[in-house]
Amino acid sequence: MSVEASTRLGDDYGGSFVSQLAKHLTIFAVFLFMWEMANRTGLADPLLMPRPTDIVQSIWRIYVTQGNIWQHLWVTFQEAMLGCTAGIVIGTSLAIAAVLSEAFRDFLKPYVIVIEATPRIAVGPIFVAWLGFGMGSKIALAALVCFFAPFVNTMTGLLSVDEESYELFQSMGARRGQTFWKLMIPTAAPAMGASFKLAVGSAFGGALVAEFISAQSGMGILMARYTMSLNMPSAFAALLSITLYAFILFRITEYLDYRMLYWRDDDLLERKSRKRKARWERSFG
Repeated sequence: MSVEASTRLGDDYGGSFVSQLAKHLTIFAVFLFMWEMANRTGLADPLLMPRPTDIVQSIWRIYVTQGNIWQHLWVTFQEAMLGCTAGIVIGTSLAIAAVLSEAFRDFLKPYVIVIEATPRIAVGPIFVAWLGFGMGSKIALAALVCFFAPFVNTMTGLLSVDEESYELFQSMGARRGQTFWKLMIPTAAPAMGASFKLAVGSAFGGALVAEFISAQSGMGILMARYTMSLNMPSAFAALLSITLYAFILFRITEYLDYRMLYWRDDDLLERKSRKRKARWERSFG
C-alpha cells in the first residue's frame, strides 16, 4: 500500500457512514450466504472450509460458553501494542536523526535495507533464542515488523519540505528548531500518520508469527491447537477475532489521524476555525 493510498483512507469520514456501512454489510451477507450454500451443496469440504453457521457457534462457545479466548487475546494484544509502540518510536527517532544528519543517513541506509529484506519469519527463531520463550521475543518481532513504515514515511515526509517555504523561514530568521517543529513536522505529519496506521495494522501479524514459533499462550498458539486438532470452525473464529481487533485499532488510528490533521479537510478546518474564533471572542470580547 502506498503512502498516498493509506493517507486517503481517513478522508471518508466526511461522507455518509450509514450508507457505506449498509453497502459493506450487504456484500458481506451475500458472501456468507454463498459460502454457506457451497458447504451445504457439497461444493466445499466442511472439514477444511467450515460453514459460517458453525463458525458463529464456535465464536459463541469460545467467547461465552467456554470463555477461553480472552486470556489469549489479552496476551497477543499486549505483545502487538508494545511491539508497535517500540517500532514506531525507534523508526521515527532514527528517521529524524537521519534527516538532521546527512552523514548518519548515508551510514544508516544500507542497514535499514538489509533489515527490511530479511524475512521476518526467519528472524523469529533467533529472537526466541536470544530473548527466551516469554513476551520479549514476541514484542521484538512485532517491533521489527512495525519499524520500516514509520522510518521510511517519516524520513520521506521530512525531506519533502518545499524549498520556497524553507527559504521563507530562513529569511524570517527562524532557528533550526523552529523550522523543524513549525515547518518540517507539519509537512511530514500526513505521511507519518499513514505510517502509524500501517504499523498498527501489521503489529498483530508480527506477534502471531512469533507465537506460531514458540509460545505458551496467545492467539497464535490457540489457532495452532485448533488447526492441529482439525477444529476448523474454532480456528476460523480465532482468526476472525484477531482480524476484527486489528481492523478496529486501524480505524481508531485512522480517525485520530483525521481529527488531528484537520487542515487536510476543508469542512473540518472551517469548524475548527469557528470554534477557535468563538473562544477568542469569549476571552477578549
